[in-house]
Amino acid sequence: MQPLFPPLPTTTHGLCPECLRVLPTELLHREDGVYLEKQCPEHGPSRTVIWRGAPLLDAWRRNKTPTPPAEPYSGQGRGCPWDCGLCASHRQRSCTVLVEVTERCNLRCPVCFADAGSKAATDPDLAALDDRLSRAFVRSGPVPVQLSGGEPTMRDDLPEVVALARRIGFSHVQLNTNGLRLARNSDYAETLRDAGVSWVFLQFDGTDDEVYTRLRGQPLLQEKQTAIQACGRVGLGVVLVPTVVPGVNDHDLGGLIRFAAERVPTVRGVHFQPVSYFGRYPQPPGDGQRITLPEIMRGLEMQTIGLIRVGHLRPPGCEHERCSFHGNYLVRTDGSLSSLGPSSCCGPDYTDQDFSGPESGARAALNVVARQWSAPRSPEDSIPSPDTAPPGSLEAFLQQARRTLAVTGMAFQDAWTLDLERLKGCCIHVAAPDGRLVPFCAWNLTSRMGQSPHRRGAWPC
Repeated sequence: MQPLFPPLPTTTHGLCPECLRVLPTELLHREDGVYLEKQCPEHGPSRTVIWRGAPLLDAWRRNKTPTPPAEPYSGQGRGCPWDCGLCASHRQRSCTVLVEVTERCNLRCPVCFADAGSKAATDPDLAALDDRLSRAFVRSGPVPVQLSGGEPTMRDDLPEVVALARRIGFSHVQLNTNGLRLARNSDYAETLRDAGVSWVFLQFDGTDDEVYTRLRGQPLLQEKQTAIQACGRVGLGVVLVPTVVPGVNDHDLGGLIRFAAERVPTVRGVHFQPVSYFGRYPQPPGDGQRITLPEIMRGLEMQTIGLIRVGHLRPPGCEHERCSFHGNYLVRTDGSLSSLGPSSCCGPDYTDQDFSGPESGARAALNVVARQWSAPRSPEDSIPSPDTAPPGSLEAFLQQARRTLAVTGMAFQDAWTLDLERLKGCCIHVAAPDGRLVPFCAWNLTSRMGQSPHRRGAWPC
């Protein structure tokens, strides 16, 4: 009998974390995990863990049909990952477009993709954003758009930006935010909802203030909870987004799930992000400073006492299989969880679907994720509990739909962990100011000393 999947390759291409030179890279299986190992002729060897333990990497697989860009970006002859635009080597179309609307921020977090701060550039005006969004829409079609930064709510005209994205034709508008303005302005959530925000991705690292003090520089738990309540009052769905750092909040995975389950249906999911390392690092991060996707999956099983099981979680249907995991759950009124069966990042299991056509499983999947992350707008008490509604009734179906919780995780790549095979499968694309669409991990990439090829245009030699 033929195996379901061919053997994993043992070689790929990565980058030197010092100079960002593209290097032949080995995938090395060791007793304690899987490593990327490469050798730069100028800066020597580099070896970094990318996967530890079960589920084993060899079994973490998903059938997909590659979907190259319809009109590839020709680039400047630099090759992957420098000719992103998207180039002809890319294998997945956009499932989400991200637009950075400001570099300003009202926090100074040690962990930050955007390196936002007080020296941020002037915000792009509405005309510039209209051009950027319009050009991205032509290439991506009516997919969800993420408004990000910096901290997007630093812009007083953010509702106008949201309305602009809707007017251009993006199917849904996601707001990535730390939630401080939502907490401090009681009317702001309603203003954003009325402008067209579909759901909120809320930075939410843990269930006690020690976590926030270490990761964000100040206690923020109460304001985070106030932001969730504000969204709930106006029917905005919230996805909690913890950055998971070993020794800081990896003990709180189960606590985050319990916190989310208590706040369904406002909270629609928890999206775990293992820490990645961007910016300047005089001392390269060691393997002890990393946590991998399988470690988070096993941690969830242990810390929820089996309510979430590793076997409930699946590889993605959109991005590369080594990038993420996904599972969907029904939250019962007693706080217990029931797995809703095999799922992908975007809803039902599309393993056997062709992801290439305009009406393919991938397109249907986008609609499913939109329904999952959008909070129900009807009053909570208008629908019976799933435990009391007649089985099979419309009431039971509606209540189950509103009491679902997505549990997901996504491992972003940095200079040490970047694998060009993974990058080519990215479906989260940043709309660059010059009109290109750039895979998220390429856009945020920095060398060990902070060199940023795409975001700042500091190209490697």
